[in-house]
Amino acid sequence: MTDKDKRGIQEELFHAETDREPGDNNWQGFGFDINPPVFLIAGGLIVLFIILSLAFPDQAGELYQDVRVGVSDYFDWLFILAANIFIIFMIYLAISKYGAIRIGGVDGEKEFSDISWIAMLFSAGMGIGLMFFGVAEPVYHLFDPHLGAEAGTEGAGEVALAVSLFHWGFHPWAIYALVALGLAFFSYNRGLPLTFRSVFYPVLGDRIYGWPGHVIDIFTVFATLFGLVTSLGLGALQINAGLTFVGDEVGAFPAVPDSTWVAVGIIAVVTGLAIISVYLGLDKGIRRLSNLNLTLMMLLLASVFILGPTLFILGALPQGIGAYVGNFFELSFFGNTFDSHYFQGSEFYGPGGEGEGAFLVDWTVFYWAWWISWSPFVGMFIARISKGRTIREFVGGVLLIPVLFSFAWFAAMGATALNFELNGATEGAISGPMFEVGEELAMFAMFDLMPGTVILSAIAIVLVTTFFVTSSDSGSLVLEHLSTGGKHETPVSGRVFWAASEGLVAAALLVAGGDAAVEALQAAAIASGLPFAVILLFMIYAVMQGLQREYEILESDEFNELIEDLEGSDEVVVTTESRELVTEVRSTDDRVTDVDVSD
Repeated sequence: MTDKDKRGIQEELFHAETDREPGDNNWQGFGFDINPPVFLIAGGLIVLFIILSLAFPDQAGELYQDVRVGVSDYFDWLFILAANIFIIFMIYLAISKYGAIRIGGVDGEKEFSDISWIAMLFSAGMGIGLMFFGVAEPVYHLFDPHLGAEAGTEGAGEVALAVSLFHWGFHPWAIYALVALGLAFFSYNRGLPLTFRSVFYPVLGDRIYGWPGHVIDIFTVFATLFGLVTSLGLGALQINAGLTFVGDEVGAFPAVPDSTWVAVGIIAVVTGLAIISVYLGLDKGIRRLSNLNLTLMMLLLASVFILGPTLFILGALPQGIGAYVGNFFELSFFGNTFDSHYFQGSEFYGPGGEGEGAFLVDWTVFYWAWWISWSPFVGMFIARISKGRTIREFVGGVLLIPVLFSFAWFAAMGATALNFELNGATEGAISGPMFEVGEELAMFAMFDLMPGTVILSAIAIVLVTTFFVTSSDSGSLVLEHLSTGGKHETPVSGRVFWAASEGLVAAALLVAGGDAAVEALQAAAIASGLPFAVILLFMIYAVMQGLQREYEILESDEFNELIEDLEGSDEVVVTTESRELVTEVRSTDDRVTDVDVSD
């Protein structure tokens, strides 16, 4: 028996007892490898959605608006509570005894370096969002403040930065970390398919390979797709705004019209680039572009820091973090219940009434729904690249490093914009164009007030484009996992199909949304995020069940004796990593001495 044929300890002792394999009932042909129920049903419904949105854009746009407001009004409490539960759970895992367990089990080995891993986290997580809202959100909150601040004042500026840090801080990355950990654990530690159906294995057993599992994955495809196209649509709008600004305002080249159809053309071009990246694969395509993204982001961040109000930025960072931390619980649990959302004067308004809480609907609930709807995509991608890391290392990396970067990003971009808006000489130079045209213009309006306007704008356009490509590319990889029953290695044809579908759906939403394109994109994220909030709450239970079982086995004397017996086996590999993990877990005092490791 060759080394390739040998099984590791994780496979021998921890994998689920099932005769099924990921994608064992797939259909293969014409370069495709698909799970027919998931691929055909999901693909067919997506094509139908595109046709109806393009055929009836006015009706579709109105429907998107109603969905956005309705879901936010009736289920804001669910998004708020769920987001806080997720962050509490992930912090608990990081500091608990389960933190020593490794993704991939005792045989897990790292596939990517720490630098490449972090770079891919940025590209998959929220790169386009940081570019789109990094300037726009703080400026918006300056004139529509929260926490009782007076609009347009220095106090409102501090609150605006704090609220932006809140929306882009620990909560979204806790959501991503939970999904990634759940998917990675059941795939790598239990040997199940890398799809959402595997999370339900503790309840469904082998039925995850039948129609219950198909339904779960079909729905996951929709959530993943619509969460993803929200970012792609925003990216296209910002690229369009940047090209228009550079051409028209700066005169660098002939002006590009700022219109929906130009944005659709941008989607077509960038989707084509994403398809090329798909052909290059995960290592050559996504990894290299992710490293490029990180380099360009650091360059843009350093440029704004140096060319902008440097001392103001340095002071705004700790002050913004202090305001965020000081108001953390009020922001985290704010539901607008005692404001105009339910009351207007002496008259009561229920959900959807005239007293709709704009702050909650347009910002916090949208963000939480967006993160949740995007979590299958981001979580599965992070799971795919995180094998070999301990839970403590994983949570620390996912929950802390990108958050610190987000803080630095908003301190530089947001604080610079706030400084200009609070300066009498440049007051309104950013907010005026932003409120007139849209949030996508805010960053370029700020660059117009700084040295090196054309260079900064060009870097921003290139960066949004590369983020667009990596998001589409990695999203196609995730959708391919879902539509093939969780197979890790699949033909490139399926990923090409999904890359094209993402572009078409994003274009359909922009066309149907018209002048309210951003709201149409928000509606897609909110609608798909609602049911997934419930699924993620169940995921907490499933992950705890799995971790408790694995920890008890790793810590038991019986398991240690079994490893010693297997070291002389010709069929099972006992690696140095295996021994190190067992030693780390068994170093605790609450030893378990009698555990059945037979399953």
